Amino acid sequence: MLKSTIALCLLLAGTIGAQNFPSAQSILSSTRLQVSRQEVEVQGQLREKDLIVPFRLSQTGPLIRYSFTNPDQALQLRLGESDSKLEEISGNGVDKISGPEFSQKVRGTAITYEDLAFKFIYWPDAKVVGEDYINTRRVWKLELQPPARQSQYSRVFVWCEQQSGALMRMEGFDWNGKLAKRFEVVSVQKIEGRYFLKQMRIEELLPGTGKVRSRTYLEIKK
Repeated sequence: MLKSTIALCLLLAGTIGAQNFPSAQSILSSTRLQVSRQEVEVQGQLREKDLIVPFRLSQTGPLIRYSFTNPDQALQLRLGESDSKLEEISGNGVDKISGPEFSQKVRGTAITYEDLAFKFIYWPDAKVVGEDYINTRRVWKLELQPPARQSQYSRVFVWCEQQSGALMRMEGFDWNGKLAKRFEVVSVQKIEGRYFLKQMRIEELLPGTGKVRSRTYLEIKK
């Protein structure tokens, strides 16, 4: 009788553990939709210790533009159905940012051009690895791997809010399998009836140690 009870408990535990999670691609599709449906024009800043980099962010659906001054620079992100495209706009025209340029840092902060391009939410090799809670919000945890070794990350874990698809956290691992960078939403705000990012913390870590090398905050003002 005891063996039968244990076997039944193990079977039930296996059934619970194998819940009918949605597919990773359906979750990422919801995330891409959530990112691309914003209509907003706000001021923001990147802040890292004494370094403050102000910018203006304007978004019309899948088109997002970041405008910096001193020196002037305009970055434009196009979110497509199957990929994203990051471009730099200048008086000479529009130049696509790609390849080795992706590893460059934006204005000396912990954020790279690849991070800004949201490339990882398009990676086809993705799987749901569980559920979690972040700030009382229920989230899906996904593991993503790049299709080629062109990324600075060998794999990325993302936490997407189940209700909205919003990205709440991201952890990127280098090609030695060490945690290299962590993004986390600290707070959100309501702008014109929609919830929008207020503050995100970006931590660059010393691989293999867990120690923070640098910490940048991306902050949006109404």
